[in-house]
Amino acid sequence: MSNSTEGSLPPEWDDDERMNFMFSDFKENREVNTTDWDSKMDFWTALVIQNCRDRGTVCVNLQELNKSFRRKEKSPLGLPTVIQSMARCGKIQRESEFAANVDCGWLSWGVGLLLVKPLKWTFSTLLGSSHVTLEESFVVIELVKEKAAELLRVYQSSEFASRSILSFQELCTLSSDVCADESTLCMALLQLQRDKQVTVSLHEGEKIVKFCQPGQDRVSPVSDVDIGIYQLQRSEKLLGERVEKLGLEADKCKEEARVLLREGKKTQALRCLRGRKRVEKRADNLFAKLESIRGILDRIAQSQTDKMVMQAYQAGVAALRLSLKDVTVERAESLVDQIQELCDTQDEVNQTISGGVTSAGEDMDELEEELKLLLNESKPDAVLPEIPTNSLGPARDPSLHGKDLLDSLPTVPQSHLNVTTEQLEEELNQLTLTDSGFQQKNSPAKRLEPAQ
Repeated sequence: MSNSTEGSLPPEWDDDERMNFMFSDFKENREVNTTDWDSKMDFWTALVIQNCRDRGTVCVNLQELNKSFRRKEKSPLGLPTVIQSMARCGKIQRESEFAANVDCGWLSWGVGLLLVKPLKWTFSTLLGSSHVTLEESFVVIELVKEKAAELLRVYQSSEFASRSILSFQELCTLSSDVCADESTLCMALLQLQRDKQVTVSLHEGEKIVKFCQPGQDRVSPVSDVDIGIYQLQRSEKLLGERVEKLGLEADKCKEEARVLLREGKKTQALRCLRGRKRVEKRADNLFAKLESIRGILDRIAQSQTDKMVMQAYQAGVAALRLSLKDVTVERAESLVDQIQELCDTQDEVNQTISGGVTSAGEDMDELEEELKLLLNESKPDAVLPEIPTNSLGPARDPSLHGKDLLDSLPTVPQSHLNVTTEQLEEELNQLTLTDSGFQQKNSPAKRLEPAQ
């Protein structure tokens, strides 16, 4: 069995044959069998990082790894080689080197858990020693970056986001769910300081942390204004706590007076009420001071907003001045005149094009005369004769016989009729022949049929 958590152990951890190979030491020369050497190194590298992540820490040392990966009373023999390889690849870094790459202000904290043995690691670092001791602590770069990003997200989503400066103790309380211990918090802050997202300083013996604010690429140094705001915020917090405490004390005096009055101890009850009045008066005085401090903080916040607006105005004016550098009223009028002239030219061109192109030898009068002739030819040459309305048969009019009957019929038109068969049939259908003895061959439609 192993002391390591089950979540960080690979599936082959129970395979004795496989684990015997993994627990063996590395060959001195990698070139003897590069495949086995690399597979063993990848196995332990991933396991070391996963073990740190499961424990919620960003630091690791050889002593802890031997204890975590102990299996059947045996510890891996190749862990020192793994640590050295990870250090060469930049996956881990000594705490001393990690802290030395940040501003020296951090080293003045005197936080003992940052550096285990300062003299020892400094001497070994200067000599370039590659020997890994059991207690020497290393920072896992991948994990410390994750913790730093998570810590920054927790701050930005908390109630302290409006405050640029927090005390170290306030930050410890805020990050209790993110950083497992104070050492992890310090490493995350070191990474944030590397990224220029926080800066750390001392104020009256107290460590304070300033965060980068929205709209800023990097955190600015702690200024006197920042210290003043921080002191006002601390005063506001302290006064608020005192006012709340006095309020509870006044309620307690009132309740005691009520109990004493029920017991018939009127004098003691009056004494409690007098004490309640004194407490309420003190609370009112503190509350007035608290409101004054809040008013100052509001004005400071408003002044910062005004400053930001003024900076935006200045940037806008500078940009506008730069964009209007070559723009003048005279030049604008000249451009408008040129545009109008070009528009007029375009209109004339369009009018010329839409008028069409005519040949030089054509006479417009002759063309118009020819057009009139075409219009006249399209009109009908003759008008259909009127349809007789009187009776045609002799049975209806005995006075008409023979030639008289023919004379009574309308004359046949001699000119060509521009009449279609459909029109004639329609006319024929409109005629009502009342004489049943009248023959169809004498109808005008039959006689006019050749003229179709």
